Amino acid sequence: MVNNFRKFTLDTGKDILAGKDANSNDGLVAQSKPKDVLLHTLAPGSPFVNVGENPEKGELKEAAIFCASKSQAWRDVKKDVVVNWFYKKDTTKGKKDKPGLWHTKHEGKIVVKKDEIIRLIDSQSQ
Repeated sequence: MVNNFRKFTLDTGKDILAGKDANSNDGLVAQSKPKDVLLHTLAPGSPFVNVGENPEKGELKEAAIFCASKSQAWRDVKKDVVVNWFYKKDTTKGKKDKPGLWHTKHEGKIVVKKDEIIRLIDSQSQ
């Protein structure tokens, strides 16, 4: 199933998965475990990212930077991006919701700074 997702390796060596489009986002969220931590930008148009259970603070931040770097918000305005984090168990999807749309009951917020995104993109291009 990994072929349907982007794979990214954090500095700690942990592999995380991210959706590539609305349908793979649905698949990623649907197959996640209840205590998995998921990320998505506050604005629409980003991959859902699964960081797994109990990520370290640094892993959560690095995954948020990755999520932001792949978002429409970043592509459109090249400014700071707000990323929400939440547990899979706090997500719901209505039967008539379009692909890629999920609702959350509780979420935390991580502000990803423009320079953090630029550093990640630069490191990936080397």
